[in-house]
Amino acid sequence: MEEIVHRWIGAFTVIRADLLALIGIALALAVTVHVLLRKREVGGAIGWIGLVWLSPLFGAALYALFGVNRVTRRARKLGARPSDQAVAGQPAEPSTGAVPAAFRPLEHAVRQITQLPLQAGNRVHLLRNGDAAYPAMLAAIAGATRSVALSSYIFRDDATGRTFADALIAARARGADVRVLVDGIGSGYFFPGIYRRLHQAGVPVGRFMHATLPWRMPFLNMRTHKKLLILDGRIAFTGGINIAEANRVATQPPHPVRDTHLRIEGPVVEQFAAAFAADWAFVMGEELESEELEGEAWFPPLTPAGETLARVVTSGPDADIRKIEIVVMQAMACAQTSIRLATPYFLPSEIITNALALAALRGITVDVVIPRASDHHFVDWATRAHVDPLIESGVRIWLDDPPFDHSKILVVDEQWCFLGSANWDMRSFRLNFELNVELYDADLAVRLTRFIREKMNVRLLQADLRGRALPVRLRDAGVRLLLPYL
Repeated sequence: MEEIVHRWIGAFTVIRADLLALIGIALALAVTVHVLLRKREVGGAIGWIGLVWLSPLFGAALYALFGVNRVTRRARKLGARPSDQAVAGQPAEPSTGAVPAAFRPLEHAVRQITQLPLQAGNRVHLLRNGDAAYPAMLAAIAGATRSVALSSYIFRDDATGRTFADALIAARARGADVRVLVDGIGSGYFFPGIYRRLHQAGVPVGRFMHATLPWRMPFLNMRTHKKLLILDGRIAFTGGINIAEANRVATQPPHPVRDTHLRIEGPVVEQFAAAFAADWAFVMGEELESEELEGEAWFPPLTPAGETLARVVTSGPDADIRKIEIVVMQAMACAQTSIRLATPYFLPSEIITNALALAALRGITVDVVIPRASDHHFVDWATRAHVDPLIESGVRIWLDDPPFDHSKILVVDEQWCFLGSANWDMRSFRLNFELNVELYDADLAVRLTRFIREKMNVRLLQADLRGRALPVRLRDAGVRLLLPYL
């Protein structure tokens, strides 16, 4: 009897192993077909196919969580893309603004990329850190009478966050329409304190790309990284500043974060409002299909307020994929004298790396300012393994001393500026939902150039990179392999 039992167990084990092998082959084939049909990047496609054939069950699970772009399918289902900026009745027309002659090819390209006009007649104020930005934002919320729209990747339930929450609740109490979007992970996945606070107070608030079940969302990827505040459809704030106590640098928080924000008035505010309205429809569409942000409370007639030419550029893993990255490449291609940028995280794709290197090789002054130490050690390690070809080509990389600066700024030829939420890494350029604004403003460009130059004190040299110990170089090179997800 015992021998018979052992035979049955042996047979069952063989059958189970065969069954698992068949399941693995089926999963590997299914993932391979999906990758071949959906993945445009050859390197990424090869990587996923290799992983799933080497480890079918584990590889298929990882691909289901991180490799499948569910955003486009969901956006089509709702009939609105989360980055769609079109305003009804207002197609993109050639700009009538006075664009400098050297930048006309860039203006034409960005108009084709975004399908939005370059708007003249805007006024832009530069704000540094939460110390300057938060009082201006709170005052604008207090002065809003018709509508308040706020979108933030991080919205902490700390003293600063509660001050903003109270201002939003008060705006709703006095009759203004208030809408708030927070990221489903950046503002707390399991314990979203600010979401609960606003929701309990009756403020309409949505969580971007959030679901308890992982197969209903790209779990860690594809976050909304936008920072946007719009008041009465007439005033917009945007840039890199989240809502958190750490951004109030003057109060000396434990881990201070410096940053740059903009206050904008003028016709371009309509493009900001349209971007927020599309995001709101994307997040809330399944629950509130009939609710749309429209009418003069959100889109009032706008008159010129200044002399700056401006246009919104959004990017996301849907119909807007890589738009910010493509605009950046076009701007670098049009540069004639200088490219200066500051970014908290610098892990660009090979295409961007080559564009920067080629600009330096053709005689353009290229300066890149990064933190000496960011708030993510893994990013710093990967950066050190990533920048050697740039330095060899003549790109100057500078290390900014603490406290950590989260600003994302690009200035070309001291005339064209590009600011917003997008970092210089593949996550921001290809995975996250981002919003930047391009500005033709010579005075602002001079101020931003001066700001970047003040950080150009300590230069990163090839000797510094090659002087790292072998274990450190191996660590940095290993972490760099995670570049698309850092």
